[in-house]
Amino acid sequence: MSARLLIVEDEEPLTLLLRYNLEAEGYQVDSCARGDEADLRLKESTPDLAVIDWMLPGLSGIELIRRLRTRPETQTLPVIMLTARGEETERVRGLATGADDYVVKPFSVPELLARVRALLRRAKPERVAAVLIAGDIELDRDKRRVSRSGREIVLGPTEFRLLEFLMENAGRVFSREQLLDGVWGRDVYIDERTVDVHVGRLRKALNRGRMPDPLRTVRGAGYAFNDRYGKAN
Repeated sequence: MSARLLIVEDEEPLTLLLRYNLEAEGYQVDSCARGDEADLRLKESTPDLAVIDWMLPGLSGIELIRRLRTRPETQTLPVIMLTARGEETERVRGLATGADDYVVKPFSVPELLARVRALLRRAKPERVAAVLIAGDIELDRDKRRVSRSGREIVLGPTEFRLLEFLMENAGRVFSREQLLDGVWGRDVYIDERTVDVHVGRLRKALNRGRMPDPLRTVRGAGYAFNDRYGKAN
């Protein structure tokens, strides 16, 4: 599954510009216009990277980053700060507070995209790797192909995204609600039992005969990709 990004910016035209270009790169993008709203949202769910403006209503970007660095779940969250403040002292202050990178407005969109890729490559290499491999299963993001023991497996778009998401997070158990958010997106309203249907289809496509099942069903909790799959005991 592609990386999830959060844009915290109160200038709507800039937010739309960033969302359009980031989504064109294949990222999942969420946004909010207030620092205090972003603070609450980041307590509920942690993206793979955040782009945060310095000057925000409700809570400044620099205070938001300071809070993020005090919480274990967001302590290492990659953050790019956007600001109109270009002075060296201000850049130093932003980086010292906890921002990983600093982009001064107005900026080049291709440059920002390059900085996003560079940060993700360092912090979340599994999010940008072209091919995911677990045991005899290989998923190629660029070619949109999946194979097992050299045999190509035909998956529908949803099953492909589901497998990609689970392989990226091998070992972690996701509830149906979390899978809906991660695979289908927050703006899609479908029944949670739909997840069961697609997991069943994915299992049927992956497993032939007596092949071991790489997917785990955790009763009362959800589903996971077995992080021990393909590894020696």
